Amino acid sequence: MKIKEIVLYVISMPLKDPFYTHLQTVSNREGIIVEVIDEEGYKGYGEAVAFSTPWYTEETVQTCLHMLTDILIPIIKKTKISHPEEVSHLFAPIRRNQMAKASIETAIWDLYGKQQGKSLASLLGDHNSTIPAGAVVASSSISGAINQIEHFIELGYERIKIKINPPTDIEWISEIRKHFPELPLMADANSAYTLQDMDRLKALDEFQLLMIEQPFAHDDFLEHAKLQSELKTPLCLDESIHSISDVRKAIELNSCGVINIKIGRVGGLQNAKEIYELCLKHHIKVWVGGMIEFGVSKAHNIALASLPGFQIPGDIASSSRYWEEDIITPEIQIENGKIIVPNGPGIGYQMNEKRLNKVLIDKRSFPMGKI
Repeated sequence: MKIKEIVLYVISMPLKDPFYTHLQTVSNREGIIVEVIDEEGYKGYGEAVAFSTPWYTEETVQTCLHMLTDILIPIIKKTKISHPEEVSHLFAPIRRNQMAKASIETAIWDLYGKQQGKSLASLLGDHNSTIPAGAVVASSSISGAINQIEHFIELGYERIKIKINPPTDIEWISEIRKHFPELPLMADANSAYTLQDMDRLKALDEFQLLMIEQPFAHDDFLEHAKLQSELKTPLCLDESIHSISDVRKAIELNSCGVINIKIGRVGGLQNAKEIYELCLKHHIKVWVGGMIEFGVSKAHNIALASLPGFQIPGDIASSSRYWEEDIITPEIQIENGKIIVPNGPGIGYQMNEKRLNKVLIDKRSFPMGKI
């Protein structure tokens, strides 16, 4: 793969509606789009999905920009790459910084698919032609949450996730269940609880949730195992999973029954696929999580979620869920609760350069030169 140039686009775009969690309210989304260009003019795209502040993980837009500019792109510049599978091994000596790593690794996967004339989904393996869509409700009020759910059901979304935290969790879920008794519903805690909340979490068993996601802190594998042994509802780990080593810990300790795989959080598509395969081997259910992304990252998520073991609808919504206008064309759409998996080369979407330039706040170009 003869890479000629890498370009970083730092962008900022307002959400249509604020996204509320107990940790942060996101009204404006910053991110980095990575463009990798080869000598033939093919362009591959990735996205750094870190937030502006370190409320989800320790990474931020600025730390990703530093890692890409000063560490990762120089490694790519001095290395000959023949296949995108090599990139995660190339970056392995660099500790953490998974979202920065994933942004360039996924761009190289997209470039490779375009060079080969194959879709990203087909490069990953046997895949489905559509995936089920799931939506996240993040409202500041229970009435707002119910209105969002009604809207998502009308649009055909097949699974709803609600953000929870004490002391309103039981009240909110009880009210939602009154309105939607059969709704496939899961609850995401974003580490809002501790073991002292054991009884409160056990009370959620009565609501027949698909799962409770990340109730405890990201490094609380033992605490999650203690809770899972007391719950009927499966626990799902999200922030805890940064590597395949984390998955092995969770399996060994019986910390969960489900794992949310986010490409950015685990350092790229290759790592995500290896985690997926390990989970299936050990009968751990998996689904693809979201990060309030722009269309580039969502396109990579669609390809990953098309693998047959992803049977739980992921956090993969239409472009219009968050944006007045996305940066890809065509925009991602929901049809009868499904998203069509593109069969065009690479991610199967084109960059909307006019929109990209409109939301651009910084651009950096890195010629590769001769290896």
